[in-house]
Amino acid sequence: MATTAATELRHLDSDSLEEKLREFKEELFNLRFQAATGQLESHGRLRHVRRDIARIYTIMRERELGIITSDADETNDDSDNDSNDDSNDDSNDESNDDSNDEGAA
Repeated sequence: MATTAATELRHLDSDSLEEKLREFKEELFNLRFQAATGQLESHGRLRHVRRDIARIYTIMRERELGIITSDADETNDDSDNDSNDDSNDDSNDESNDDSNDEGAA
């Protein structure tokens, strides 16, 4: 069984996500038990299950905090940065104008 992609998990509702979390925790318990008794054949599976659990916790926390990333948000951020760059350029021009006035006086 391959790892679950975060994009697949993001499409699940909260109840389904909690159910997946329970399933992964149960699988992790079983894998740890097998490792302790020397019956575990694939040690890499432990790593994948732990990471899947971490992915689920991350998505749950993102939902709790209301973190949303989309192309529309990134576009707005870029336009804000451009306007800040213009205002910085204007302030530099004004300071240069003041220094020119001092030299003339």
